[in-house]
Amino acid sequence: MNHQPFEEWLLNDKNLTPVEKRELNSHLRTCVHCTALSATGLALRSANVVAPAAGFSMRFQQRLAAQKIAERRRRLWGVIILVLSGLGLFGWFAAPAIYSVITAPVEWITVVIGYFLFAITSLQAVTEVLAVLVRVAPGFIPPYVWMVFVSALAGFGLLWIVSIWRFSNRAPQGVSA
Repeated sequence: MNHQPFEEWLLNDKNLTPVEKRELNSHLRTCVHCTALSATGLALRSANVVAPAAGFSMRFQQRLAAQKIAERRRRLWGVIILVLSGLGLFGWFAAPAIYSVITAPVEWITVVIGYFLFAITSLQAVTEVLAVLVRVAPGFIPPYVWMVFVSALAGFGLLWIVSIWRFSNRAPQGVSA
């Protein structure tokens, strides 16, 4: 059952036309949900409104300000505890490495130089393998496969360029000032 127009009429206290009143009354005879909503609205409208005690808004603002200060303080202590525990954990795991660096600098210097030489020689080996593959591959791959491969690369490049262009030319969205 569609309650939308009837709930809106009941909740908004809008002046209804005679046709709308008839539709609402006939709906209220058959719908328990909307009848309860109507009774609740009637009870709320007939309730006596009591004025707040003197100084209520001032006390509320002071309590709100105190809660904001307490929340900031809790956040600050949370961040401090998080940072200190992270530093402690990092120190716990890094202590053996730091100790070995301090006690034997010759060993870690040779390890660093070894890794550096390994990276350079690996890079040279990979470039030589790629150079050999670039020289040999054209003889094994037919020209129409190269055309399909280059077309696919050009298509992906064009797709990427168009998507970046559409993203950068989008109008800003959000709430205007």
